Amino acid sequence: MRRLLPLMLLIGLPVWAQQAAPQPLPAVPPPPPGMEAFDAALEPQVTIIRSEKETREEFRIQGKLYMVKVTPSVGKPYYLVDQKGNGQFVEADIAQHPVRPPMWVIHSW
Repeated sequence: MRRLLPLMLLIGLPVWAQQAAPQPLPAVPPPPPGMEAFDAALEPQVTIIRSEKETREEFRIQGKLYMVKVTPSVGKPYYLVDQKGNGQFVEADIAQHPVRPPMWVIHSW
């Protein structure tokens, strides 16, 4: 009896392996109409200005400047951010405060 049990397990193992074969996944449906995969208006436009003293990277969305990264030739880079959208830039320490809550303009006149 002890010899028969391992033999039965060895015979049944290939049958069990064939039954456990995974089924292929269904095809991914196409996106609904009107949903574009890429909207160029939402992508930031980056303008890089180089000089002997510094390199400035200006970030704009829909033509409006919202952040400037200044990389001096000597020293650490820093960021100037327009937090309220009024054109006044404040130095932001990205290393100490890497998380910024979203601030969207809901309505403006």
